[in-house]
Amino acid sequence: MIKQILGRLPKKPAKSGEKDFAGAGSSSLSSPTADARTTTDLTMSSRIGNPNNYVTNPGQSYSNRNAGVGAGASNGFMAPPVYEPLPSFREVPPSEKPALFLRKLSMCCVVFDFSDPTKDVKEKEVKRQTLLELVDYVTSATGKFPESVVQEVVNMVSTNLFRGPNPAPKENKSPETDAKMAKRYVDQGFILRLLDLFDSEDPREREYLKTILHRIYGKFMVHRPFIRKAINNIFYRFIFETEKHYGIAELLEILGSIINGFALPLKEEHKSFLVRALIPLHKPKCVSMYHQQLSYCVTQFVEKDCKLADTVIRGLLKYWPITNSSKEVMFLGELEEVLEATQSAEFQRCMVPLFRQIARCLNSSHFQVAERALFLWNNDHIEGLIKQNSKVLLPIILPSLERNTKGHWNQAVQSLSLNVRKIFLDHDPVLFEGCLKKFQDDEAQEDAMRSKRDATWKRLEEIASSNPQAGRPQAIAHQQSSST
Repeated sequence: MIKQILGRLPKKPAKSGEKDFAGAGSSSLSSPTADARTTTDLTMSSRIGNPNNYVTNPGQSYSNRNAGVGAGASNGFMAPPVYEPLPSFREVPPSEKPALFLRKLSMCCVVFDFSDPTKDVKEKEVKRQTLLELVDYVTSATGKFPESVVQEVVNMVSTNLFRGPNPAPKENKSPETDAKMAKRYVDQGFILRLLDLFDSEDPREREYLKTILHRIYGKFMVHRPFIRKAINNIFYRFIFETEKHYGIAELLEILGSIINGFALPLKEEHKSFLVRALIPLHKPKCVSMYHQQLSYCVTQFVEKDCKLADTVIRGLLKYWPITNSSKEVMFLGELEEVLEATQSAEFQRCMVPLFRQIARCLNSSHFQVAERALFLWNNDHIEGLIKQNSKVLLPIILPSLERNTKGHWNQAVQSLSLNVRKIFLDHDPVLFEGCLKKFQDDEAQEDAMRSKRDATWKRLEEIASSNPQAGRPQAIAHQQSSST
């Protein structure tokens, strides 16, 4: 409403004969003299009757102004002696609308106490309807509002809008929990029953349980080892027995913050948790439901102790998917995060089996797998590790790159393979040419062996077709010799 009022504020002082505020739908507008008289009269008329009906001190709540008045007072607040709805703008002639507008503005300067929704329900509804009428009236008004009216509007808006800080009373704040006292009730049985609820299908319940368990872990230090062990048992049952649990992601999210707080050097208990619980969690088919939280926990371990990178990478290779392409893409994403926290010494321990798997991914017929594997070279840290060990890794990777550039069905994979190929070529041209020549020799040798094998089978087929009786025993003999 204040926006609508300011839009109708006169830009210059009113002159004789200039149009002024006369209300919505009025065709004849009053002169400045009449307008000043009318404004004064209307302002006074809004105070006629009981002067305590409306506001006398802007910003002062009605409950304070009427504290202790009348027999109906309760806790220093009573219903207004007079707070009845004024007539609607549609019920009065146009000449009386400006006066009614000012009366409604004054009426809306009464501030009610909304901390208790049961008090002054009728009066609050009257004020709400009055405010809606004011907004509608201002929106539909055709003339400019005089300065005196704008002043009244701003006064009403300020009274209702501006207020000082209202801090919560100290007595309403939650007291600190005495951990020693609460420990007698929040025992191991309580924690086990709480953990059982994490298998709820309702994500809202699991979210609350996550917050509660995290606070228990932070408040009761004596229960921390037991909580970690109980979560481990849930993971073991999920991995090796049921493969069905709704709260794995929430439990891993709690563990992520717990792992982040582990002190260095890491205890053997924590390392065992990584090897026996977190890494095997990559095995279930539904790993996509919690992989983001799992990847964060695993990466936290590697960032805490870089020596664990070899353990983690070999664990990923152990559970690497074979036929599930979407799962393979997730593993490649997690692998990049782990490699980013891996140092050169740990990388060298696992790089050969790791890049054999990456080479297989490069030649995957699923373009997202091949593309995600090629994206590893976009990471500067990983590219640096590869370049440092290019003499070992290039012979493993180059055959896959060459096959992609010549025959992969996806154009993006071909283009990325050419980019990676150029990285190796620019880094060490002599090494690249040597590996390329070896690859070409191996390919030629493989082609020769394939041709020889095809020729042998073709000759056998000709012998068998020319002498069916002699060919059958020969074929049987060949099968027996092959089986032995």
